[in-house]
Amino acid sequence: MIDFIMEYSFECKRDHLGYLRVILPAELEYFSDFIEDIVSVDEADEYLKLIQDVLDGSSEEYEIQLNTTVAYIKEDQTVIEHLYTENENDRNSMETEKFKKLILDWRDKIPQRYKSDD
Repeated sequence: MIDFIMEYSFECKRDHLGYLRVILPAELEYFSDFIEDIVSVDEADEYLKLIQDVLDGSSEEYEIQLNTTVAYIKEDQTVIEHLYTENENDRNSMETEKFKKLILDWRDKIPQRYKSDD
C-alpha cells in the first residue's frame, strides 16, 4: 500500500483479468475511475501540467473529461463527477494537491499496467 499525503491511501492491485486497478477508499471511488483512464505517461504529464497551472494561479480552473468521468480542478479542490453512475451521489472531491500526488503515483505505475506479475 502506498500512503499519500496524510489521510488518503491507495494501492494498485491486479484484478482477475490481470488489469492494474487503483484501490481507493469508497468515498473517493470516482477518482479511481478517472485515474485508470490515464493510459500513458504523456497523458499523465499533460494533466499534471494543467493541474500545476491551476495550483500556480496561471489558470483559475480546468476541466478534463475522460471516458466516464469529468475532473473539475480548482486551486483548493478537485471534484470528480461520474457521468454514468446509478448512485445518488455522482461526485467525489479531494484537495487538488492530493489529486496531483495521486496522478504522480499512478504515472509511475503506468509502465507496469499491462505487464503480468508472473
